[in-house]
Amino acid sequence: MPLQADRQKAKARMPWRKASAGWIAAVLASTLLAGAGCKVGPNYHRPVVQTPTAYREPGENPQVQAQAASYADLPWWQVFQDPQLQELIRTALKQNYDLQIATERINAARAQVTITRSNLFPQVQGNGDFSGGKDHNFQTKSNFLTLTADAAFQLDFFGKLRRATEASRAQLLATQDAQQTVILTLVSDVASDYFALLELDLQLQITHDTVNTQVDSVKLTRLRLERGVATKLDVLQAQQVLDTANAQIPDLERQIAQEENAISILLGNYPQGVLRGLPLVEQHLPPEVPPGLPSSLIERRPDIREAEQNLVTANAEIGVAKAQFFPQISLTGSGGGSFGRSSAFSSLMSSQLGIWSYGAQVSQPIFTGGALRGNLRLAESQHQQLLIAYRQSIQRAFGDVSDALIGYQKLHQVRVRQQDTVADLQESVRLSNLRYTGGTTTYLEVLDGQRSLFAAELTLAQARGNEYQSLVQLYRALGGGWQ
Repeated sequence: MPLQADRQKAKARMPWRKASAGWIAAVLASTLLAGAGCKVGPNYHRPVVQTPTAYREPGENPQVQAQAASYADLPWWQVFQDPQLQELIRTALKQNYDLQIATERINAARAQVTITRSNLFPQVQGNGDFSGGKDHNFQTKSNFLTLTADAAFQLDFFGKLRRATEASRAQLLATQDAQQTVILTLVSDVASDYFALLELDLQLQITHDTVNTQVDSVKLTRLRLERGVATKLDVLQAQQVLDTANAQIPDLERQIAQEENAISILLGNYPQGVLRGLPLVEQHLPPEVPPGLPSSLIERRPDIREAEQNLVTANAEIGVAKAQFFPQISLTGSGGGSFGRSSAFSSLMSSQLGIWSYGAQVSQPIFTGGALRGNLRLAESQHQQLLIAYRQSIQRAFGDVSDALIGYQKLHQVRVRQQDTVADLQESVRLSNLRYTGGTTTYLEVLDGQRSLFAAELTLAQARGNEYQSLVQLYRALGGGWQ
């Protein structure tokens, strides 16, 4: 008898199991159909953008222009060979707050992809309920435990959910490209500020050397005054050059301290001193800087790739907007069991009961007051805006490269010619001192030469710094430094 009772209970549970199996089969079949269904909206194709066949630069060399290799292909540690600068860049890549924020944005975008993609799968939820008690009037006791599982699944026949997932994935890629842009900018900023700091160090060194030279010159002029071979005016004129150099020192020290603070902030540190490596005059300059093929710039620049992924996102959003015009079909189902006993109805109800249900829902927009059409026009307009922004980013990239090429070449010429100027003025000051010592000229000639030499040496230091900073800007414009 107990065996027969167990078989009867099992038969009582069979309809629920059969229904659950049927609902699961229906969901799986619907999933396959939805996956094989159409996706409304345009599929993405990269826009055709006419780009120049060569970069604009002075003294164009077709042989150089045709080279496939680019200066930006070199990793930053091969471009910036100063060991101390390399250490600063590594520290910035570890500690910079802007880069940390960009990395967390990638994590957020990756989580958003997971959230959006989850809508492609059935959503299942478990429920439990326990109830029991005693009725004093009827002297009955009851205890029931109900366990159910609810499931809902939206059929993606028209690709709304798949287009939304496509948009979310493109946004993730755009966020990754944005992080690479931050890395490129960070490496360039650290290198540029470091060369600016070395430039200020060189100017301060020149100023101190000038002060030391002028102190000796003032002493010599006073000695000549005491011997009657110089005038008081000669002494005052020599003192003027010394005073001018001394006035430069506090301002240069101010600029150095502020530049060190800027580098410290880039490194994720509080303001503090910055260690130096090689002096500016010993820094490495490449013999040539090939820009590479213009067609490779689109793939190398992360800001262009970010703009393209934003365009992919907007393209997918058009599909989402179009899918809103079509029916939304959902399947629902629930299954479970109730376990327990009641002393009042023990003879009428089984202690184990199967519970199941299923259904389908279709929703078709009929009248929305133009909201759906407006939403589609909004998505199309946003796509058009991002298409324009994508083309604009390419145009600006070519402008950046052209400006950087011209700047590097011309600033190199400025530095070379300024070196010649300093050499000429050094010889002029030497000859003027000889003429003044021999009594054939006044000290005013020596004074003019010293003033011109001091200014020319400061200008040469600035020209050196500008040349190195223009090299950094060229490396950045070509898309190097983030790999």
